[in-house]
Amino acid sequence: MQSGWAKAGALLAAALLGGVVAVGIGQAIDGGSSTTVIREVQGGTTEPASFPTSGGKKISQIYSAAKHGVVQVTSTSVVSDNPFLGPQEQQAQGSGFVIDKDGHVVTNYHVVQGAKKVQVSFSDSEQINATVVGTDPSTDIAVLKIQGTWSRSLTPLMLGSSGAVQVGDAVVAIGNPFGLERTVTAGIVSALQRQITAPNGFQIDEVIQTDAAINHGNSGGPLLNANGDVIGVNAQIESESGGNVGIGFAIPIDTVKNVAGQLIKEGKVEHAYLGKNFRVPVDKGALIQRVRGGSPAADAGLKGGTTQVVLAGTTYWLGGDVITKADGQTVETSDQLASVVTSKQPGDSLELEVHRGQETLNVTVELGRQPSTPVG
Repeated sequence: MQSGWAKAGALLAAALLGGVVAVGIGQAIDGGSSTTVIREVQGGTTEPASFPTSGGKKISQIYSAAKHGVVQVTSTSVVSDNPFLGPQEQQAQGSGFVIDKDGHVVTNYHVVQGAKKVQVSFSDSEQINATVVGTDPSTDIAVLKIQGTWSRSLTPLMLGSSGAVQVGDAVVAIGNPFGLERTVTAGIVSALQRQITAPNGFQIDEVIQTDAAINHGNSGGPLLNANGDVIGVNAQIESESGGNVGIGFAIPIDTVKNVAGQLIKEGKVEHAYLGKNFRVPVDKGALIQRVRGGSPAADAGLKGGTTQVVLAGTTYWLGGDVITKADGQTVETSDQLASVVTSKQPGDSLELEVHRGQETLNVTVELGRQPSTPVG
């Protein structure tokens, strides 16, 4: 294990040096307080040469089939209550898409966060009132339901599987950037297994990175594959300027389907919780940096780092337990362990193989309920 600690320190230093140029990550792409529509457009785009013309649909075909299921979401919230002027409201705009004939619409949680009124609109139609069925800040997903008799004319989008997505796959994004209705952009899957920070501070795992242009107002809109199936929900961008620079992130549709199903059925989602931090890579496994007090990890006796290292003003703890298996599955990274935990429910047991110094331990953890915000 000693070679693992040496490698961990070298990788940590490299990560910190590389991080100097990584700024502006994780900007939510909601519409902010502006609802200005510059002009209406109907999905003009130029197809990149790399987009498939065989073995998949053309961008125009994907757009034509999916555009009627994409909506613009407008949320109204009260930002202050002036005793002289009364309640002061602000509006935010985002995107969403229809998932069934019952009128359910998926969007981002941050698009409707704190909203007292939510409306959706299709192109060339009036705004329709929608109710918030449920929200999940931990995955930045919300489900709305359109009110009235619109369900008969709705066009639900086909939901694919993010598990089959590969780097280099062609993708299309449809949304309402800056209020420009039904704008379509295209690109590829740039990377997989990314992590982004949810509105409540937890990490969202297995995120899809794309270079398809997405901007403020694209939040909640679909990312589709070359067959026109939804593989993700556009949520964030990385940018110094706040505008598109070709680095966008979409929440994987496999996560969305699970969350949306629970929200429709129960109105809420409960996530399993272990209660540990991982920061430093090792040769193999997930090294625990810190165990939160009172968490399931602490109750099971897992140990965090014991050696303090300060680099670039940040404190890191090395020497904690290394988890190498979870329920019999080999764990090579902290992301893999997080995926196993995510697949569980609160109250489930998790069998871990743990390396502590020269010892190999088998530890059973009873998972708890994820708190509303990261603690400890």
